[in-house]
Amino acid sequence: MEEHTEHTCIICEQKKREGIFIVSEFICDACEAEMVHTDAQDAKYNYFIHQMKQIWVQKNA
Repeated sequence: MEEHTEHTCIICEQKKREGIFIVSEFICDACEAEMVHTDAQDAKYNYFIHQMKQIWVQKNA
């Protein structure tokens, strides 16, 4: 039986059902797709990096 639990995305901070887990943090499908297609020169790239750093900070806390 498939579980349809909502999780809070570490990037957009919205509750979503579909996405991936990295370590113990959830990234929704929409944010994952946007991150993959964001150029490193784009201003939003730094935002994604900042949000992703939270995974490692929380893991090592």
